[in-house]
Amino acid sequence: MTDPFVLVLYYSRHGATRTLARHIARGVEEAGIAARLRTVPPVSTTCEAIDPAVPDDGAPYVSEADLSQCCGLALGSPTRFGNMAAPMKYFIDGTSSLWVSGALIDKPACVFSSSASLHGGQETTLLSMMLPLLHHGCVIAGLPYSEQGLHTTSKGGTPYGATHVSGRDGEHPVDKIELELCHAQGRRLGELALRLRRER
Repeated sequence: MTDPFVLVLYYSRHGATRTLARHIARGVEEAGIAARLRTVPPVSTTCEAIDPAVPDDGAPYVSEADLSQCCGLALGSPTRFGNMAAPMKYFIDGTSSLWVSGALIDKPACVFSSSASLHGGQETTLLSMMLPLLHHGCVIAGLPYSEQGLHTTSKGGTPYGATHVSGRDGEHPVDKIELELCHAQGRRLGELALRLRRER
């Protein structure tokens, strides 16, 4: 039996979504439960895989066991034309066995994203990531407006999940409000994971 943990699963091309993932993981751990950071491999444009089996840096690649054993799930992706990035979609499309077994039913889940521009499709990206989670039977947790940052942010942050606006060339670091919203989202997810786990 593994110790309880929340899986923070993300794809990041230039590092912004990875930064959000790390801060969501910190929020999870503030709630008193371990966070496990994992990523998904890129989609190769060639017929033969050329990427290493383990990433050179950052979080390890996710396994099916990470998903089936987690008590909660945070899913993050950069915005690609208002949708999640192809590597994340490709990975999720391969989780049919978890759907068949019901491994994610009643587990709390949240989503997060980053984009280059303020109106770059963050909210539709978050919604696109919620859809497969709903099919898996997850309990979706957003960010409530009791988080004051949602009232004052001029960049990232939505009731659907934490977000970041990086700028066209990634020139904007994650700001204070965006960080606070990441921590709040992670904390809420961790608290829900512990509560639902106790009730099972």
